Amino acid sequence: MKLLNTIILTYTILLILSTPNFLSLKAQENGTGTATMPVQSSEGGFCKSMVETNGYECEDHNVTTKDGYILNVVRIPMGGCRDCRTRGNKSPVLLQHGVFVDGRSWLLLPPKQSLAFNLADNGYDVWLVNSRGTEYSEGHTSLKFDDPNWSLDELVAYDLPATFQYVYDQTGQKLHFVGHSLGTLMVMAAMSRDQLVNMLESVALLSPVAYMGHTTSLLSRVIADNFIAETLDSLGFYKFDMRNVIIIEILKVICRIPSVDCTTLLFTPYTGQNCCMKPSIMDIFLDHEPQPAAMKIVIHMCQLIRGGNTTMFDYNDSGTNLKHYGQPTPPAYNMIGIPKDLPIFLSHGGADALSDVDDVKLLLDRLQGHDPDKIVVQFIERFAHADYVMSGNAKEHVYDPFIAFLSRLH
Repeated sequence: MKLLNTIILTYTILLILSTPNFLSLKAQENGTGTATMPVQSSEGGFCKSMVETNGYECEDHNVTTKDGYILNVVRIPMGGCRDCRTRGNKSPVLLQHGVFVDGRSWLLLPPKQSLAFNLADNGYDVWLVNSRGTEYSEGHTSLKFDDPNWSLDELVAYDLPATFQYVYDQTGQKLHFVGHSLGTLMVMAAMSRDQLVNMLESVALLSPVAYMGHTTSLLSRVIADNFIAETLDSLGFYKFDMRNVIIIEILKVICRIPSVDCTTLLFTPYTGQNCCMKPSIMDIFLDHEPQPAAMKIVIHMCQLIRGGNTTMFDYNDSGTNLKHYGQPTPPAYNMIGIPKDLPIFLSHGGADALSDVDDVKLLLDRLQGHDPDKIVVQFIERFAHADYVMSGNAKEHVYDPFIAFLSRLH
């Protein structure tokens, strides 16, 4: 087993290191104001290819952040199923993906098993975010988009507020938020700083990543402990981009070999051993994912792994930190600041290497003062990180209980 893990880990690292795009410039912060621009049935998103083809109505919207990034947000309207006799009238639900994927990660499963489509079938107004840097959110009002320079902090300060405000303005209602992986950290970091709370109806945290000091992810540990991302950044590699066309096609061929379990080959070194992903989902996954990410956010995640605390980006220079934060060390995102009366649905897995059980316990310790009538904590022993968006039984174990949780709030 150790030999197998070594082979898998070595292969995965080589895959990553062989394909990042070399970029010569880093982006500069841009102070442009917020603007929004709805685009109905646009060719620019995945409405036609992944939503309308499954019989659902769909809208593409573009949201521009205060620092000028143009984000694609896909909407499946209330009761968007074309065959449904009645349209829903329930609250909007915003789905936020994690790192190295985009909004399509919520649509990889068949419609009857997908969280996004199940929410639409139950009358909810579903919004799928594509964060900056992913395929459909590569635009900027002034910068060339080959200049990525953002960490978690920019996603918290710009992307999340812009999408929240846009959906709130479009619907006139508070939002239910669903995050997976990095998506959970984004909303918890925002809430810890008293942001967005006035627009939130409830929060679902799937594979929550509030702390990362105990992660058992082999790949994450090797990259963090050996400062690989920092080294690549110093060499001018400013983006992690694993989507090399040739390698993706080779992987598809390999994954079709009956004796090869690609759900283990590609995911276990990073996410832990997922229990319930069907091999057939790999073709769909490789058609759309993985997505690129700025090297700075990878460095930020590595800092959280090594430090064990959840802080803003550390520039590793007291003078630069002082310039950005007014103090020599980066401020912490304090999870105790999450409102104690906010309805929370939290689900984590016993086999999850990224959202490790001990790290989730730290989060739950911070939430001990939460109103017990306002929080549901679910533990699934066999689930790992990718099971929450790619396992066929996620509907039974996670999505159905979550939708029941939402129903009780109305």
